[in-house]
Amino acid sequence: MSATVLLADRETGLLEHHLRHLGFRIAEPGGRPDLVIAGEDAELERWRGEAPVIVLGSAKAAPADRVQAFRRGCDDYVPRPFHYEELVERIRAVLRRTRPAPPPFVEAGPIAIDTRTRVVTVRGRGIALAAKEYELLVRLASDPQRVFTKEELLRDVWGYRTQTRTRTIDVHACRLRRKLREADGSTAFVDNDWGVGYRLLGLSADE
Repeated sequence: MSATVLLADRETGLLEHHLRHLGFRIAEPGGRPDLVIAGEDAELERWRGEAPVIVLGSAKAAPADRVQAFRRGCDDYVPRPFHYEELVERIRAVLRRTRPAPPPFVEAGPIAIDTRTRVVTVRGRGIALAAKEYELLVRLASDPQRVFTKEELLRDVWGYRTQTRTRTIDVHACRLRRKLREADGSTAFVDNDWGVGYRLLGLSADE
């Protein structure tokens, strides 16, 4: 699960390293996070209603303090000292609860994807995709004009957590390009921006 986390607590240096290693993005100042790790009441107030908040509380916090934090809008409360793996799973659980469900249909020009049935059509013609080809197409179709870096795709589609030298993206992109072209008859669709990554191509303004 790829997400941007804001570490508003001051004592989270090791946590930042741990989250980066697992593939999470760390929000820059002024950025828009998917989730906030807070250690102070002011941060809970700042982000309430804008992003889910996990409070890192004191080990001496009484049950009443935790109840109050939930009443004030936090999505989870983790007392110190915490176990990193447990906190990561709590982050993932909160994101699953709070992130919007994917749209039932994704369209990019003549490409239509039914995410409920995993049916893909090009100009009304169905095509059969392997699991990773499908996931790669859904990711690219989520923002057709954007170039997705190989690092992003390895993380979001294949779940790689560290930089890895592999040709798997290129192989799957080539197969996906061929299948889309066969269905369309002419358009390649999947464009390789050399040295950067991939995007969908060939979608004219009137499509």
